[in-house]
Amino acid sequence: MMQNFVTLIRAAVFFGTVIMFGCVGETVTEKAGNLNLGVPGIMYLGGIASLSSVFIYEGSTDNPNKAVCVILAMLSAFVASSLGGLIYAFLTITLRANQNVTGLTLTIFGSGVANFFGGSLNTLAGRFEQIAVPVTSAAFRTTLPFSGSLGIVGELFFSYGFMVYLAIVIAVLTHLFMNHTRRGLNLRTVGENPAAADAAGINVNLNKYLAICIGAGICGFGGVYYVMDYIKGTWANDGSIETLGWLAVALVIFTTWKSKHAIWGAYLFGILYWLYLYIPGLTRSSQEIFKMLPYVVTVVVLIVTSLRNSRDKQPPAALGLPYFREER
Repeated sequence: MMQNFVTLIRAAVFFGTVIMFGCVGETVTEKAGNLNLGVPGIMYLGGIASLSSVFIYEGSTDNPNKAVCVILAMLSAFVASSLGGLIYAFLTITLRANQNVTGLTLTIFGSGVANFFGGSLNTLAGRFEQIAVPVTSAAFRTTLPFSGSLGIVGELFFSYGFMVYLAIVIAVLTHLFMNHTRRGLNLRTVGENPAAADAAGINVNLNKYLAICIGAGICGFGGVYYVMDYIKGTWANDGSIETLGWLAVALVIFTTWKSKHAIWGAYLFGILYWLYLYIPGLTRSSQEIFKMLPYVVTVVVLIVTSLRNSRDKQPPAALGLPYFREER
């Protein structure tokens, strides 16, 4: 029983870390008033960019440096994901395209590009038709050296790669930035009332561009973690990243647009998603119902917060609305 509990918690942490990055990144974007439904596509871009860059590096040297592998993977993922966010920002802010349609298009674009290059890399990998970056994956999955000596405590809390802890740090820093810095408060003002922010001398478009691009970069880290740690440095075009991307969007609503709640919320989603594996006697249809639980919980939270009409649990007032300065 105890071993099943430990296994479930570990599975929830691995699963939750991917969607935590996506949730925090999308929270930053939505706090500026932009609803980016392209999170799955951006995570795809981050994952394939990291994999491609280190595949080339590992293949070009006999003794790849682990630190270089990690830096290269993280940097390339952030740049590629931010460029995806920049495309979205240009279309929705400068050209004033519909945010929902643009986000969905970005998801399709990102998944198409990633799976095309992922398939190409698998072909380049040789006759086994499966790409692998073992040095980089091992670096991402390296655990703390003392975790093995702490028994169950070490297994539960310290036996993960560094990106698990990085996700928590980013979630906390994002919360502090949004609530305790002037730039963060300016960003929230842009998302609540861009006309008032503009009148106060805040550059609305610049804040939106920065929030979208940086938020997209954070989302891209979810793709890196999925590729390098979750599936151990390979590529799988089975649609899993897209599923996790939509769960990240749902988690933003579940956490009521507060990044600090993404920490426990992501792990809760992981527990709910994998709980069926530890309940004996379930049929195939029952298992699919359990996979729906994160979405069901999100809908319940959305209904409850709407009925309570609590302002601090509502989305930014200008979320999804284009800003026309000439109408101010």
